[in-house]
Amino acid sequence: MTNDGFFRVWTQIGKHAQGSSVSVAHLCATAMAVAGVDGVGVSLVAGPEALEAFTTTDVVAARIEELQLVLGEGPAADASAEGRPVLAVDLATAACAERWPAFAPAALAAGARAVIALPLQIGAIRLGVFTLYRVRPGGLSALELADALVIADTVCMLLLDHAAVAGPDATGLAWRDGLPGSDAVVHQATGMILVQLGVTAEVAFVRLRAYAYAQDRRLGDVARDVVARRLRFDPDQNPGAGVGEPV
Repeated sequence: MTNDGFFRVWTQIGKHAQGSSVSVAHLCATAMAVAGVDGVGVSLVAGPEALEAFTTTDVVAARIEELQLVLGEGPAADASAEGRPVLAVDLATAACAERWPAFAPAALAAGARAVIALPLQIGAIRLGVFTLYRVRPGGLSALELADALVIADTVCMLLLDHAAVAGPDATGLAWRDGLPGSDAVVHQATGMILVQLGVTAEVAFVRLRAYAYAQDRRLGDVARDVVARRLRFDPDQNPGAGVGEPV
């Protein structure tokens, strides 16, 4: 991208930040404006093969993020695993249905027709995925994609800055603590499952996802049940099971 391109994108970022410190939410709003998409979501790496929803611009974007996390498939999962953009320009095609048999129809039902997933990655450091969606089919133009990539790189810089402030002792998922936009109820539920099972935070989050998938429930709803002590996890049960009784 030329210097003019960077200037154009950063002018838009400045308009959305309105003089305050630039946040991931400002960058998501900017991406909607410059890429002509209907919504944006950011998910962060929660383990070797797991992502966790971080922030979204609207209910459809939130549903797209949750579907990919719970189902374990979709453009974001592939972008994270492959380290390259994944452009699903029409989820209604047979190719998308074959590639993502569970995600594609569910995302269509949620209101998304096209999903573009950009990996949040600098060198070998994998941070997450920046996902954009449209309610109509169609990909991004070369200019829109270039602008979206600049914004994704800026998200990476913000995340790395926060990780540096958190310090070297913030291992696993802990480096994200205090990061604006983080899903507190999912983090809290993960922590409680960690204690119940005596496992790492990454394994606890995988168990939470597995239960939501097995029970065909929203991840946030399951997390709220854990936090409210309506649901606890037993080390002796299979990954998709939990005990639905108060502690």
